[in-house]
Amino acid sequence: MMKGSSHRLPQGGRIDRSRPLSFTLDGERITGFAGDTLASAMLAHGVALVGRSFKYHRPRGLMAAGIEEPNGLLTLGEGGRREPNIPSTMTDLVEGLVARRQNGWPSIEFDLRAVNSLAAPFLTAGFYYKTFMGPRRGSWMVYEPHIRKAAGLGEGTYAPDPDRYETRHDFADVLVVGAGPAGLAAALAAGRSGARVLLVEQDSEIGGSLLSEPAESAGAPWLVQRKAELEALPNVRILTRTTAFGLYDGNTVALLERRDHLSPDPKKGEARQVTVTLRARAIVFATGAIERPLVFANNDRPGVMLASAARSYLNRYAVAAGRRAIVATNNDSAYRAAFDLAANGLAVTIADLRGEIDESLQAAAAKHGIELRAGTGILDVAGGKTVTGARLGPVGRADAGELRSCDLVCVSGGWSPSVHLTSHGGIKPVYRDEIAAFVPGGFAKGQFGAGAVLGSFGLAVAIREGAEAGAQAAAHAGHGTGASAVPSPAIEGADRYTVAPQWQSLSAAKGKAFVDFQNDVTVKDIAQAHQEGYQSVEHLKRYTTLGMGTDQGKTANINALAIMAGLRDVSIPEAGTTTFRPPYSPVALGAIAGRSVGHHFRPVRLSPLHDWHLANGGAMTPAGPWLRAWYYDWAGKDAAAAYVKEMDLVRHGVGIADVSTLGKIDVQGPDAAEFLNRLYVNGFAKLPVGKARYGVMLNDDGLVLDDGTTTRLSDTRFFMTTTTAQAGEVMSWVEFLLQTAWPELKVHVASLTDEWAAMAVSGPKARQALALAFPGQDVGDNRLPYMGALEFTHDGAPVRLIRLSFSGELAYEVYTPADNGIALWEHILKAGQPLGIKPYGLEALASLRIEKGHVAGLELDHRTSLDDLGLGRMAGKEKDYVGKALRFRPLLQAPERWSLVGIECLEPDKRLRGGSILFLKEDKIEGHGRGYITSVTWSNELNKYIALGLFSGGLRHEGAEILCAYPVKNEQVRARIVSPHFIDPKGERLYA
Repeated sequence: MMKGSSHRLPQGGRIDRSRPLSFTLDGERITGFAGDTLASAMLAHGVALVGRSFKYHRPRGLMAAGIEEPNGLLTLGEGGRREPNIPSTMTDLVEGLVARRQNGWPSIEFDLRAVNSLAAPFLTAGFYYKTFMGPRRGSWMVYEPHIRKAAGLGEGTYAPDPDRYETRHDFADVLVVGAGPAGLAAALAAGRSGARVLLVEQDSEIGGSLLSEPAESAGAPWLVQRKAELEALPNVRILTRTTAFGLYDGNTVALLERRDHLSPDPKKGEARQVTVTLRARAIVFATGAIERPLVFANNDRPGVMLASAARSYLNRYAVAAGRRAIVATNNDSAYRAAFDLAANGLAVTIADLRGEIDESLQAAAAKHGIELRAGTGILDVAGGKTVTGARLGPVGRADAGELRSCDLVCVSGGWSPSVHLTSHGGIKPVYRDEIAAFVPGGFAKGQFGAGAVLGSFGLAVAIREGAEAGAQAAAHAGHGTGASAVPSPAIEGADRYTVAPQWQSLSAAKGKAFVDFQNDVTVKDIAQAHQEGYQSVEHLKRYTTLGMGTDQGKTANINALAIMAGLRDVSIPEAGTTTFRPPYSPVALGAIAGRSVGHHFRPVRLSPLHDWHLANGGAMTPAGPWLRAWYYDWAGKDAAAAYVKEMDLVRHGVGIADVSTLGKIDVQGPDAAEFLNRLYVNGFAKLPVGKARYGVMLNDDGLVLDDGTTTRLSDTRFFMTTTTAQAGEVMSWVEFLLQTAWPELKVHVASLTDEWAAMAVSGPKARQALALAFPGQDVGDNRLPYMGALEFTHDGAPVRLIRLSFSGELAYEVYTPADNGIALWEHILKAGQPLGIKPYGLEALASLRIEKGHVAGLELDHRTSLDDLGLGRMAGKEKDYVGKALRFRPLLQAPERWSLVGIECLEPDKRLRGGSILFLKEDKIEGHGRGYITSVTWSNELNKYIALGLFSGGLRHEGAEILCAYPVKNEQVRARIVSPHFIDPKGERLYA
């Protein structure tokens, strides 16, 4: 595979030969130089085979030298840094880089999967839609694992990514996208006006097409001078290796900055990639154009590449991609590549599809010793893992042609302006016949274009348009025009461009003619799509997968549109284009996430008592956005053992739990009682001061939104609590109602969730514990009955004590300001120590409520009604409340609608599982069953597993035996439907 530096020229290029760099390719060490890309370093060492094709596993070589490269995708890195499908053409060579070629087994050089080519007649467009539909229902489940295993190119990793990514926001008066000649002129013109300018370029250097000029050309000093002037302007910033991948409303552009070349150290906080959300007052698009290939038989062989790519490798990287070259073209630009190749010693033949060639081009070709064949195209390419020859023939005749020996085929089908970004806002591109390409169909306010993106392929006109666009953008951003003129370098041939709309050579050759190289879409696939009715370009794209690879069809789309237009006998603009959407090029999910991973994925909320839990054996668990105490090590070393012991503590003694995560809302105003009366299904208008009431609120669709207790502190002030899960939604809901439905009500609401710590003191000895903690307060049944409330101060801090229960036992909720939370918690624990008080966690808390039959988040999932939950009788019959009208919809009142039931396990050696599908004993076990288990726990009181669930017909089936099917583990457990109130159905413990 490694052939040494046989393709590296002894001098020239923009590489730094004083800085050799080594890297490994498939485990073998290679050297290159600073300034190389991975692609140029491989090519310099004679690595022609860079991968295997997606479907047929055909040998593939480099096609391009930039972001449009469809073939040279490699897997980079090792371990957690392993990342597949990275364009080698956009990868800076750095010391120690590890790369692997993709999609070959057992190796790229000897790929057994190349046998797919023999099955090509069965692998045409849409074959998977037709092949994998039978022979019987369910066959797809057999095929799918094998198809998924075969799909894709590179192989990623499941290991955590050790690198760091960041996101940030930025601002500019003028954003210039693209740092070619037009972009440089635009940035200079805008920068001279005093505007804050940001120039972004996806390449590692600024210069664009000038980077591919010979070192001795007039473009080199021009580029040095323009770069120096830009760097001297304090109001101009330049970001290289930065891709503008999305354009959004309000002149917002998403940028991806790559920093791999710096070998960032995540331990030092250095980011590998940064996603920038940039907001600009004005934007200049100088995004250039992409060269198109030509379509002929076996045009995918390694050694067939774009003419511009061959020129870039030659002049920028000092790499001659071959020794004997055939340059096939339909336009003038490829001649410059041919001339440069010939000047560096290659034997060159030009096959121009056009019958008439400008005399000056003929003369220049003769001067360089180039054979020029007009009206000639490539019919076929010979070779296997490299090109060995090309068959040339006259245009319009499908004969065998003449086989000419060569090891490099350069192709140019013209240039396609990079209209992707300009189309992201929904402005469709328009077709220009004279350049045989689409250009932007217009610009939004504050957006301008210049250069090749507008179809202006001459150097002088691109620089002039860039300067004009930069000045206009600066003026739009509120700055003067300044001195906008930018001189142009005199480069021979740089202003010449004519093209003939001919992209396909007729041929009798049997080889495949590829249109989309990355997804192996051929001319025959397009013809088949046309024949089968998929003639719309959007249908063509999806049926053949054309343009759906990582390159998004950058080199394929125009050729495909032209072929489909010809089959339909319509013009290319009539055939239309597909929709351009972000991102312009692939973006790693890590770059989008930035630091928002792990605990930083979303804000983590901590209870005021969090530090105490950590210091005293609390095991923490996520509960929505909160971290809550799951269980404590005094009760056991794991949750399964600990929660059972904690439940026993509450049932027979006294425990204390942190419930600070409950939503807390302060409701004040002269109409506060009326507001709550409308909000809850049950009455709150006449709730006495010093009393609490359990309430349920509905959405306007008649389904349950949330439940909780609300305490009346004064005639005009209430203290509302909500479930932890719905706290934010309830707060938004009440604000929405006050602002839109009832703006006449004089009510103010404020969230107090983070302002108050809360703790539940539960168990038969709870009153005794509080009496010890607050000896100056009367917490007896007469002063503080069930649903009673007290407010007092303790050690100078306010305390709210409300008698209510979530566990089914005698219980109280104690509230105090957050900064006093730990002090009060420790005080109650110390005072209740003679009673054996200890903390209990979330697992026990949830299990206790299941025994009592309290509904919670798993039952309040926005799909259940009051009647589903057995709460219908608490709704007021005379008063109005939110959701009342739709609550009585026929489907919500249907007799067979599911409703809440209790479930007890009948098999002592088995357990119930949440999510199990419920069936009556005589039912066939298939489909969605009659309901499902919502919550499950082990009950010490009943010595068995119990559960709450929703079952069709509800308690009309009380006593019936059911089967609980859990297909994930292929389990079936016998159980019985019972009342959901497993303990204390009369409430005697609550009222003790």
